[in-house]
Amino acid sequence: MIAIIDYGMGNLRSVQKAFEYLGYEAVITDSPDVIASASHVILPGVGAFEDAMKRIRETQLDQALLSAAQDGKPVLGICLGMQMMFEYSEENGRFEGLGLFPGTVTRFVDCGLKIPHMGWNTLQTRDCPLFDAGEDPCVYFVHSYCMADVSDEWTAATCTYGQTFTAAICRGNVMATQFHPEKSGEAGLRMLKRFAEWKGVSAC
Repeated sequence: MIAIIDYGMGNLRSVQKAFEYLGYEAVITDSPDVIASASHVILPGVGAFEDAMKRIRETQLDQALLSAAQDGKPVLGICLGMQMMFEYSEENGRFEGLGLFPGTVTRFVDCGLKIPHMGWNTLQTRDCPLFDAGEDPCVYFVHSYCMADVSDEWTAATCTYGQTFTAAICRGNVMATQFHPEKSGEAGLRMLKRFAEWKGVSAC
């Protein structure tokens, strides 16, 4: 069973529908017990970083997620969920994240392009449980902030929109995408299927 963490923000139903379409049981939940019993855990997210972190801490779902990661379960962050996995974000100030990955999420540099970065863009990929190295899938983004400086050791995909940024990251059993696989057509569905079938590796 795949647990989709419900902390009051995010594209929950669209993620659930994507897994249901693929034939996997996916439950939207705000219960730490359900998260603990799941085989896979997803942290989705749409909205403001500060509000999201406040809500996930108030409900103690942050601890449930961190426990799942420490236990070696496959964990996937999506969009804001990916940003929440870093140490800090500079969105409307400086706020602490979950700290599963080092680094600070920053706003796109001003280079004359429209912000937010919204729509389809192409990935440059490396080998990862979600895809194979050298694939160049076109996926769907909606974001104004990004991680522009991540260790090459964990970067699974990059994308360029005025600047190059990390579009996917993987460290042990924890991975995340800045794009929305559930909104990325057949390419995104293939990624979600690979995640659902992934057994994970050693805990991060």
